[in-house]
Amino acid sequence: MLTLRTFYHTLRISVPTVLEGSIGRTSAERCDARLLDWAHTLVRITRTQLQVSGHSHFPAEPCIVMSNHQSLCDVPLLYAALPTGVRLRMIAKAELFKVPIWGRAMRVAGFIPIDRGDRGQAVASLEAAGRDIRKGTFVWLAPEGTRSKTGALGPLKKGGFMLAQATGLPILPVVLRGTRNVLPPTGLRTYFNQQAAIEFRPVISTHGRSIEEVMSEVQKAIDPLT
Repeated sequence: MLTLRTFYHTLRISVPTVLEGSIGRTSAERCDARLLDWAHTLVRITRTQLQVSGHSHFPAEPCIVMSNHQSLCDVPLLYAALPTGVRLRMIAKAELFKVPIWGRAMRVAGFIPIDRGDRGQAVASLEAAGRDIRKGTFVWLAPEGTRSKTGALGPLKKGGFMLAQATGLPILPVVLRGTRNVLPPTGLRTYFNQQAAIEFRPVISTHGRSIEEVMSEVQKAIDPLT
């Protein structure tokens, strides 16, 4: 029953977004409002006890946000944890954009698909992310590229770090803990009354640094076991 309710609330924000997009009437502000309403509703109906820390680490200007990845519910919980007024969109694997209604709503709202099997498309997606950041949007990605099955941090992929190096933008590392207890990485069953924590950590500079050096520092910063 709980999983059906989460699907319902996802459709509740997706359908009007798709309809508005089809007639050219959508706006970033309306998408922001729907995403925040969706996130806080899912936290409420799952009775998730969400602890948030580190808002003071958010920079004044938008940047690249990177976190570990434990669950499909990482997305709504991260939205629920944002400081007021922060606009966040995510770079997500292209397969998610094929999901009926939800995938189209993601595209209309400004989420960015990336096909890791197509280098040209992946580069174009990263360029689009750079343009969005310059327009005032924080762009989030999970450098592991997939959900951890164990909760431990997996190997990081270079794509997001290439974006950081190309733009010179800093990275805001985020640690997610306990989200896999709300919605495990395998299966779709959602659980009540779980504890989750989201910690925003100090910004990591990328200017004049190698990809390898930045990757190493981010890996330590987003490791949920540290």
